[in-house]
Amino acid sequence: MSKPGTPPPPQTFNPLPKIINGGIAGIIGVSVVFPLDLVKTRLQNQTIGPNGEKQYKNMLDCFRKTYAAEGYFGMYRGSAVNIILITPEKAIKLAANDMFRFYLTLPDGSLPVFRQMIAGGSAGACQIVITTPMELLKIQMQDAGRVAAQAKAEGRKFERITAMQLTRKLIKERGIFGLYKGVTATAARDVSFSVIYFPMFATLNDLGPKEPGATGPPFWWSFGSGCVAGSSAALGVNPFDVVKTRMQTLTKGSGERQYSSIVDCITQTMKHEGPTAFFKGGACRMIVIAPLFGIAQTIYYLGLAENYLGIK
Repeated sequence: MSKPGTPPPPQTFNPLPKIINGGIAGIIGVSVVFPLDLVKTRLQNQTIGPNGEKQYKNMLDCFRKTYAAEGYFGMYRGSAVNIILITPEKAIKLAANDMFRFYLTLPDGSLPVFRQMIAGGSAGACQIVITTPMELLKIQMQDAGRVAAQAKAEGRKFERITAMQLTRKLIKERGIFGLYKGVTATAARDVSFSVIYFPMFATLNDLGPKEPGATGPPFWWSFGSGCVAGSSAALGVNPFDVVKTRMQTLTKGSGERQYSSIVDCITQTMKHEGPTAFFKGGACRMIVIAPLFGIAQTIYYLGLAENYLGIK
């Protein structure tokens, strides 16, 4: 115990429990919302035919057709890749944000919104080393059913490949950088998302009721704060997500466009489909991100590593 009048001991930051909490939070969150994410990917990738025809009319229609064609486990196509890589991805994202917030906090203990945005954006930039290959592989697995259904309707054959086969193929053809196709679009989405999400979550979370003796608001408030901040940020950056998804889709359906760059993707999408195309899957993405970050943020702030595993 320090003597009266002596300054308190300096605060320290231990990344290990934060990384463990972020990893657990990511696994639980993505396991719950993955079917919605699959639907989001397929809606974003489908393009409108010359006569206005669509493979999926809306989110519910995509759910129905996917379930009818591929069954329950078809809704989790690509989940193995996501669950394996979401652990380091969410661990980096959540722990890095806390670390940057710690070092950007002013001597008086305050953290202005601009500094919160810098912390969030920096965390988003750190995660793309994992996010880019994870998203690239996940999208191919998720979208395979859509392309296969289109090929079947046209009487063509479509051969599915596993995530491991795709990884080997990309590395053989393009080296390790083959796994980083679409990295610029991924960075644009994740940095901008984190700039919006983390300050908004922190602000909403701080407004919550404080229980006696508790260090923060109750878990249900953190969950709600994560849902609101996550869905708001998701809608705001949805155009980046559409571009990223289309850039990272390697196997296109018949008549679907290939893109040589981000600018080419934006230009062609605007020319052929109009500005509303950049918000395809927007509602679905909001429904995905809201519970994903609500669950992840709640579990993260419960401090499983510190309170249940004894890691301080």
